[in-house]
Order: sequence, then structure tokens, then C-alpha cells
Amino acid sequence: MFSLFFLSRSFKSSALSSEPLQTLCRPERKHEEGPALFACLLLALCVAHAAPPTCYSRALGLGKEIMALLDKIHSFHRTKVCAQVLPTIFIDVHNACITNKLRDFLYVLLNHPDPQCRERPRLVVLKRKIQNLYSIITRLCYRDLVFFTDDCEGIDTGHSKPYGGEDRLQLLQEEEP
Repeated sequence: MFSLFFLSRSFKSSALSSEPLQTLCRPERKHEEGPALFACLLLALCVAHAAPPTCYSRALGLGKEIMALLDKIHSFHRTKVCAQVLPTIFIDVHNACITNKLRDFLYVLLNHPDPQCRERPRLVVLKRKIQNLYSIITRLCYRDLVFFTDDCEGIDTGHSKPYGGEDRLQLLQEEEP
């Protein structure tokens, strides 16, 4: 409604002026609107992708960040000695045992036998990220995350097994003639 008011007002003013309508719609004006239109479209795309992450996407992203950081810690010469004490862990936010394993891993990080290792920057960042992920899973997204498995051994080995119900369904299908 607001734009219609100004549109009708500009039409009335152009109709009352001595300039013909052709001079208002010059071909040069289309070239002036091109960059402005492009900027508006670019701004709209930026706003569309600026949506905040969901609990699930944040937990997945943080799990990937932790795994990448653990790879760096295990391969970097200054933190390789500190990483020998850390238990092996494969972050799977779909595993119901993740909360227990994160808590145990965090305990080892906080009580590392070597005090110098506790102060290493990469280990401090790892500790913060694990605390954040633990907080997201247990508090912020408590009912939003769905656990597909409860295979605690899968977090230690990286090979997760599906629920027993899926295995039984497969066995029943194989037994039918």
C-alpha cells in the first residue's frame, strides 16, 4: 500500500509535468538499475544462508571439528606424547553411549598426568569443544537428538552396529522361503 501511494504520486507528478513519459523511461536508466538489482539479489542470498544452526547441525559440526582436531593432536610432534594417554574415541552423535564416552574423555583431559599437556593450546581447545558438545547433547538438545544405536564399542572402534531389532528383521527375512 505504501509503494502504491508513491507510485501513484510519481505518476501524477509526471503526468502534470511538461516532460513526456518517454524521457522518464530512458534506456540508460535500465543500466543504472542493473547493479542495484544485483546487489539486492546478493543481499537476499546472504540473508537466506544466515539462518542459525539447529542443535542437530551444531552437534554434527562440532563432532567433525573434534575428530579433525584429534587427528591433528595425534600427528603433531608437540602433542603426540600427550595424545598417547587419551583414549580412542569416534564421535557419533547418533550413538546413545556418546554422553558417557564424552564424560570419560573429558575426565582424562582434565586430569592428564602431565601438567604441561594440560596447558597445550590444542588440548585446551579440544577440552572446550568436548565440553561444548557434551553440554549441547545433555542440556541444550536433550530431546532433539535421536539415537540410532547404543553400541558403546562402536565409539571406541569406529564401527557401529545397528540395533538388535534390525538384525532380527534381517534374520526373519532370510528364514522365509
